[in-house]
Amino acid sequence: MSVRDPQAGESLQTEPPADGPPSAGEDTGPPGHAMSILSVGRWLAGIAAVGFGCLAYAYIMLPDVRPLRTSNPPITAFMLLRAREAQARGVAPRRVQRWVSYRQISPELTRAVLAAEDDAFWKHEGVDFEQLQESIEIDWARGRLVRGASTITQQLAKNLYLSPSKNPVRKLLELILARRLEAQLTKARILELYLNVIEWGDGLYGAEAAARTYFHTSASTVSANESALLAAAIANPRVFNPGRPTARLIRRQQLILRRMGAESPPVLPAVP
Repeated sequence: MSVRDPQAGESLQTEPPADGPPSAGEDTGPPGHAMSILSVGRWLAGIAAVGFGCLAYAYIMLPDVRPLRTSNPPITAFMLLRAREAQARGVAPRRVQRWVSYRQISPELTRAVLAAEDDAFWKHEGVDFEQLQESIEIDWARGRLVRGASTITQQLAKNLYLSPSKNPVRKLLELILARRLEAQLTKARILELYLNVIEWGDGLYGAEAAARTYFHTSASTVSANESALLAAAIANPRVFNPGRPTARLIRRQQLILRRMGAESPPVLPAVP
């Protein structure tokens, strides 16, 4: 409040009594909604800080992938999950697997798997960001995590170390691990690991076990048709049986064969 001195022509500021009521129109503090926004902002900042701390801890605690350069994993997180599921059903866990090197896997099978699962494998560095963006947009529109856009490297990371659950934190860890795998391993080694650990049936893991079980041959000699059937089954290996293909599986096989014929993803020559 100001009072003008008629003699001095100056405006003198006067203070209301300390214990008196505020004058009309005086700002007594931020309005209620502003306080609410401030509280929400602090709450979100706290959540973000906790989330960042958890992710930083997880990043530090994620496994070192460098031993995979020369050592084959004795078992994977996914295999352990299947074993626990079997035990919960009261049955003995089943695991059929025979490790083979990259050069012992038919180029036809490698080509079919790339056509089915990751035709940009040789181009990306673990994450296909175009496919990832498309997947996020579709999931956002549907309001839930539905569509997958995982590269072969991401699938390998999940298979080796993580759970198959669909949640943002697990997905972020998968992306981090995929980039680590690409930074430390060759593309051929990543493919070798992937083709030896993925599930191809109930208790059936890897290309060699799948080829012998379904076609009574080795992974090195499977034909293009057999390779396309195996690749088609990867999407749901406990439902699709390449040895007794359904009409749906055959349609997937034919699609993969067309992709292989039209734009066959390149296959690296066998490495020692």
